[in-house]
Amino acid sequence: MIEIMLPTLSDLLERTRIVSLPLNTKFRGVTEREAAIIEGTEAWTEFSPFLEYEPDEAVTWLAAAIEYGFDPWLERRATGSVAVNATVPAVAPEAVPGVLARFDGCRTVKIKVAERGQTLREDLERIQAVKATLPEAALRIDANGGWRVDEAETALREIHAKGILLEYAEQPVATVPELAELRQRIRDLGTPIAADESVRKASDPAAVAKAGAADHVIVKAQPLGGIRKATQVVQDAGLTATVSSALDTSVGIVMGAQLAARLPEPHFAAGLGTVSLFAADVLQTPRRPVHGEISLAPALPRESLLLEHRASGKRENWWHERIRACYEILVARADA
Repeated sequence: MIEIMLPTLSDLLERTRIVSLPLNTKFRGVTEREAAIIEGTEAWTEFSPFLEYEPDEAVTWLAAAIEYGFDPWLERRATGSVAVNATVPAVAPEAVPGVLARFDGCRTVKIKVAERGQTLREDLERIQAVKATLPEAALRIDANGGWRVDEAETALREIHAKGILLEYAEQPVATVPELAELRQRIRDLGTPIAADESVRKASDPAAVAKAGAADHVIVKAQPLGGIRKATQVVQDAGLTATVSSALDTSVGIVMGAQLAARLPEPHFAAGLGTVSLFAADVLQTPRRPVHGEISLAPALPRESLLLEHRASGKRENWWHERIRACYEILVARADA
């Protein structure tokens, strides 16, 4: 493994800008997305673990940001593009056409299901609304581990009974043993099971493959510690993979696109179209899908937008303390 020299903490903080960006639609329970945008020596990079993540979990996100922004040996492609999917949050069916209209030319759609407080009927209506809006699109669902095994089996059988074939069901249940049990129960349906949280939150990301608990893995550059480590996870799993975002700004989206571009065939449309869920961004031309694809060109934030969306002083201090805590863990690991 290539080890890079860490920038000093003071240099890292001087290069960091904290922004708060409004969303078009509530996603993961939030209407604003906070992120640290960092001007690295090699590229602009992003550190944006979700607010509830403690330093022990957020540290891999900082490792990814430092790799992408400061590693002179990391390949960064300046040309080309990758196909991406549209993402439909847990909205009412009548809102689906408006959401999909933000994803230019996408031929694959990921639909959020199992939202807390919602019912299977609402999920089915949302899926059917997507099917009615884009009849030829490939469909995926993402439950974020929100179902129990019986609930997941019922939901997948109901979806199948309505004649809807899924490219895969992403993290329908929470744990690796539950994924393995569900996968056995629904073999007759032919619906592939994809693991997301069971990969990016696991001490052994390949455990889901070893347990025969999934057909497919979802990988994300920031949560897995960077492009190199995420690529290695896919190799170790020996399964097909989709690269997805963690509700990144355009800067993080480009990091994900660089990962997607280096994965082996077959390529699955990446979950990197999520800037379409933002009402504002740090790029003058946000990295939204164009003809269903995202460009690999470098993300260059505009100074005026970094200032316009600058977080409050209180939030800046909170993020700086978070970076310090994660940085201390990285230093301790490097010295171990």
